[in-house]
Amino acid sequence: MEEIYAKFVSQKISKTRWRPLPPGSLQTAETFATGSWDNEENYISLWSIGDFGNLDSDGGFEGDHQLLCSIRHHGDVMDLQFFDQERIVAASSTGCVTVFLHHPNNQTLSINQQWTTAHYHTGPGSPSYSSAACTGVVCNNPEIVTVGEDGRINLFRADHKEAVRTIDNADSSTLHAVTFLRTPEILTVNSIGQLKIWDFRQQGNEPSQILSLTGDRVPLHCVDRHPNQQHVVATGGQDGMLSIWDVRQGTMPVSLLKAHEAEMWEVHFHPSNPDHLFTCSEDGSLWHWDASTDVPEKSSLFHQGGRSSTFLSHSISNQANVHQSVISSWLSTDPAKDRIEITSLLPSRSLSVNSLDVLGPCLVCGTDAEAIYVTRHLFS
Repeated sequence: MEEIYAKFVSQKISKTRWRPLPPGSLQTAETFATGSWDNEENYISLWSIGDFGNLDSDGGFEGDHQLLCSIRHHGDVMDLQFFDQERIVAASSTGCVTVFLHHPNNQTLSINQQWTTAHYHTGPGSPSYSSAACTGVVCNNPEIVTVGEDGRINLFRADHKEAVRTIDNADSSTLHAVTFLRTPEILTVNSIGQLKIWDFRQQGNEPSQILSLTGDRVPLHCVDRHPNQQHVVATGGQDGMLSIWDVRQGTMPVSLLKAHEAEMWEVHFHPSNPDHLFTCSEDGSLWHWDASTDVPEKSSLFHQGGRSSTFLSHSISNQANVHQSVISSWLSTDPAKDRIEITSLLPSRSLSVNSLDVLGPCLVCGTDAEAIYVTRHLFS
């Protein structure tokens, strides 16, 4: 992989997201959004990746990410998702959910819509009102789903003032992340190691399915669904392990892969090349997992500056009954046969890597070291 470029931005970055490309576009990604946290003032910012390769005074490469515009954000940015080309949805530690609108003609951001009390421990209007952080948001135009520390799930629609649907006590623990499985179905992960599937066509407040790792109540922090095989999901949590699940069968993960040395904050399948997966962690690392089967005799080695160490994996369920050709490379039962190659993408470890996003050949990530890293050549 080619150089990864750093830009220091004087604020801790909690979330990074590429702006989606228009359908059918042949361009590569060029604009991304960031959210900050744990600063005196937090911001949502839009950046253009510009031209790379300017040599800095030390002879190293310096990223030329240009700041297009910023807007103040009340509270820490807990999650960030593009709703469409112009609108970005932000989740706040105050429990508020805000839709920001980008005006490209004069490069400004403005508040387009806001649900100020989306998440709370005790109700708005009561004297003991206390907010709860909104921890996760997922968009599928026109719908926006949010989850929070209060164990509540909200289904919002753009341009609707009130929530279309709220599941009040969806969880007795903190919900940390959410993703769509199919349009009416979502999947949440919580602080006691459970995955729950919810079907908005059903009226009750009960999940349609619960999956978990027996015995361990390790908090799960992140989830992503395979872009082509909606039954395959990846999760990461407090122990740094990567878990791959097949929600069609069993209530246990198909495989557990020993990964980071501290919390895994985000996991993302590559949207158009899903044999590749990316994770980032509190331990300061950013990893590229390659499970593509077209590389002969690949060894399960971890590459970092020439130093290698094998990783542990074990498979739990037997997949012999599933037709081989439709098995995702992530559901393989014999890790020794289908090796996974792991590459560390950051030159050196520092503070937590909080967020990452991938689109085409481009990757962006943000850190507590107040840096944004970008590469445009993931697969070269």
